[in-house]
Amino acid sequence: MNLTATQAERWLRAFVPQVADVRDRDLFVLPAFPALWVARRELAGTAIAWGAQDLHPDDRGAHTGDVSGEMLADLGCTYAEMGHSERRYAYGEGDALVAAKVAAALRWGLTPVMCVGERELWPLPTAWSAVSRHLKRSLRGLDGPALDRIVVAYEPHWAIGVGAQAAPLEQIEAIIAEIHRWLAARGATSTRVLYGGSIDASNAARIIATPGVDGLFVGRAALDPDVFAAIARVPVP
Repeated sequence: MNLTATQAERWLRAFVPQVADVRDRDLFVLPAFPALWVARRELAGTAIAWGAQDLHPDDRGAHTGDVSGEMLADLGCTYAEMGHSERRYAYGEGDALVAAKVAAALRWGLTPVMCVGERELWPLPTAWSAVSRHLKRSLRGLDGPALDRIVVAYEPHWAIGVGAQAAPLEQIEAIIAEIHRWLAARGATSTRVLYGGSIDASNAARIIATPGVDGLFVGRAALDPDVFAAIARVPVP
């Protein structure tokens, strides 16, 4: 919940020229709902996609205050996020609701960015147990082609927020390798798996070079357009 529509306009006008020549990777931003129309205007004709931080599982109806996949598609959104740990723990959103949101995003041609991650800094077997539970329940019933339309963001809750630190590289590699194996066992061939959690300009290059990491899901550091531009330009192995 950062940046008004006016502030988002300034942010985009500072960011876009710095990455105008970047064509070897996919870039996207997920502004707050009131700024989505600004993203559509400022990013039209660029290679940068935009999307939303959440969506309602229903297409329309008596859901005051909610936003549907249909509304997001109409705004030109490409992505929709669901399952962020703040939604899970602050609002009690469980895997069944996340699964319904994934289905809604797919129904409207949006790419779901589904977040998974353990709550505490647990040993790897315990951490993977939590992550695999999110995967099993939130992606239940989806076949390989549907899974290939999804982006999975591994973002441990303990690695986000002020004062937090990114997960150790060996943990990122191990958990993301397990995610890729889980997806492949269900027929996925090209699902992208991102890492998110205290990414900044000092660690982005190391994390993106970690085997299995297909991209970065940047939070606080992205509030500064210059910093995010620097991260967006980090060489990809």
